[in-house]
Amino acid sequence: MEKNHSMTRIMSAVVLLISSAGLAACSGMTQQEKNTAIGAGVGAVGGSILTGGSATGAVGGAAVGGVIGHEIDKDKK
Repeated sequence: MEKNHSMTRIMSAVVLLISSAGLAACSGMTQQEKNTAIGAGVGAVGGSILTGGSATGAVGGAAVGGVIGHEIDKDKK
């Protein structure tokens, strides 16, 4: 069980690092595109944690988070 918990922490750190690096390249993106990227990153981390480090959970979380992030500022336009 200890190994699974350590793997989840490592996966979360890697996803966070990649997300942070990706967001640094977002200067030419619209706010809606930035929200989508942030939502996908947060969703991937959350999905991975909730499923015990499962890649399927990370991908599913990224998809759900991306959709939610995309929809955040739609009403303001």
